[in-house]
Amino acid sequence: MFRRQKRSFWHDFRTFFVRGLVILLPSLLTLAILLWAYNFLKSNIAEPINWAVQRVVIQAVPQVYPNELDRPSWYLADRDEIIRRAPSSYRNYADLPAGQRRSITRQIRSEQLREYWRERWYLQGIGFVVAITAVYLAGVLVGNYLGRKLYVRFESWLIRIPIIKQVYPSVKQIVDFLIGEDTSSKLPTSGRVVLVEYPRMGIYTVGLLTGGTLKSIEKIAGEPSVTVFIPSSPTPFTGYTINLAASEVYPIDISFDEAIRFVVSAGVLVPVREQVEDSGRLPGDAEPEAGGQNGSDEADSDSGTARV
Repeated sequence: MFRRQKRSFWHDFRTFFVRGLVILLPSLLTLAILLWAYNFLKSNIAEPINWAVQRVVIQAVPQVYPNELDRPSWYLADRDEIIRRAPSSYRNYADLPAGQRRSITRQIRSEQLREYWRERWYLQGIGFVVAITAVYLAGVLVGNYLGRKLYVRFESWLIRIPIIKQVYPSVKQIVDFLIGEDTSSKLPTSGRVVLVEYPRMGIYTVGLLTGGTLKSIEKIAGEPSVTVFIPSSPTPFTGYTINLAASEVYPIDISFDEAIRFVVSAGVLVPVREQVEDSGRLPGDAEPEAGGQNGSDEADSDSGTARV
């Protein structure tokens, strides 16, 4: 007969608290990341586009509504408000110079339109819609022959500008590596996720093919070579850059996102199609019992052993 040890309140609290973290933390972190991404896009992309759209709207109102009585309320600037914002030396609207009058009127219209815009959620989404449409049209334009020619000319002009020419090529290479099509790879594969034996033979490590290598390295190696970035866990932005023969690099059929998740989670997040049955069990580990816990309970019941 076995006696079950009495567990304390703090033991149960710690157990259920950790279990709650395991359940809730992934969802909370996912929401936090999405909220951060939304705020970043809103502040750096949507709001500047909305500002530009508002300027266009203000300029277009007189052409769309020639009659002043038909113009929207936010466009109308009250004369008392104009005088209130004018320098104290001007007491009457008629005495205010035309230039200052126009400047103050534009300021009032901008503020009133911004407030009108803020009160309507559907207008705030215009910035995102314009950004997505602009990216799509840029892709369509560069996708044809004439667009590619124009883009190449613009790019060649851009990299002549001081400071920009030191930054732009590196940024372009990183972007092409992350989301572009790598046409310079010497490997007969369209993927960028590869497997290499690193840091020694027999240890297989997931890496990211970044392209070709230096001529000096290839000359010493005596065969076509490539550069592979080995990301580290749990921060894949740091790692090691290695150069090795192309024949020692093995392409694997997983996406860039799946490879990053695999590295960040230290091998816990494995793509479903890549999962192996009984994965993680070492040769020296005991085989699992056929009946499991239920089978053990049945055996105890058959033998007449009571559990208390």
